[in-house]
This record gives sequence, structure tokens and C-alpha cells, in this order.
Amino acid sequence: MTQIPRKELFDERVLLSEKQVQSCVSRMGTRLSKDYDGKFPVLIAVLKGGAVFLIDLIRAMGIPLEIDFMSVSSYGSATSSSGDVKIIHEIRSNIRGRDVVVVEGVVDTGLTLRYVLNYLRSKEPRSLEVCTLLDKEPCRQVEIPLAYVGFKIGRDFVVGYGLDYDEEYRNLPYVAVLEARKPKEK
Repeated sequence: MTQIPRKELFDERVLLSEKQVQSCVSRMGTRLSKDYDGKFPVLIAVLKGGAVFLIDLIRAMGIPLEIDFMSVSSYGSATSSSGDVKIIHEIRSNIRGRDVVVVEGVVDTGLTLRYVLNYLRSKEPRSLEVCTLLDKEPCRQVEIPLAYVGFKIGRDFVVGYGLDYDEEYRNLPYVAVLEARKPKEK
């Protein structure tokens, strides 16, 4: 039996163009540089979805900084968080007494991010803020303070710019809504 690639089952509708995303990331980098000037912050990307955003964000920042990564699992092949969060890869930086910014591609239910923030708070940073490219506030199940938000979006499942569906679409330079392809009429 021939397996049909998943991409053939979906259509992408561009929600945010590459130009819109890059312009927003540049503005956010400038603001973070101003807010953290002289503080040597640690920016921690939550893998894998936050990696592309983090890399572009730090290129837009003109201050000394440190980066780190952590990996958590809560989605699997689903389109929403299960709420059952597991840390796959812990940070390596000592963040005690440091200014920390968690960098996320998208915040939706808030369940995974709440877990991440509680884990990081246990390491006693001086400050802990969240920077997200996309805020899916209509999906929020727990309240999460977001200090830096690129775009507020609705409930649609989005891919691109680091965000995936079952490990596909991360390499799109824009953010798209993933929609099931309608069957062709006979």
C-alpha cells in the first residue's frame, strides 16, 4: 500500500507573511535589547517550535546575551497540548540570580508553558518573562503572563516558522493555517 504524504492531505492558508514575521521579530528584538540593556539575559527557547524564532530574535538584538534550550513533550502527533508535560532536555545554564526570557513560537492552552515556568522558577532566576511570536489567547486554559507578544491569533492550528504538524512544515518562512483538503467532487 502506498502511503500518501501528509502534506497532500492539507492546504496551507498564509496567515502571516514572511515580511510580517520578520518585521515583528525585528521590533521585538529592539524592545528586548532596550529592556535588558546591561543585564546579560539568558534567552531559553522551548524546542523545537521556538528555535527558529529564537535564532532570528537574537540576531535582532544588539546586547550581550546567552542562549539555552529545553525540550518538552506535550503534543505528540496531536494538534493541541495533552497537558501531560515531560522534560526531554533540561537547560544547561545556571540561571540562579539571572534575568531569563523564555522564547516560545506559540502559546495556546498555557499548560506546557506553566510547567516550563514552574520548572525554571525552581532554579531561582532574578526575573522570568515570556516572549512569544504567537498568542492563541482564545485557547488558553491557564493564565500565563506574556511580557512580549508578536501577534495575537485565533484558534486555528498554525504551522511554519518553526511550528509543525507531526514534524512537517517547520521550514516555511511564514505562518500558515493548516486546513484539511476538501475531497474533489466527481
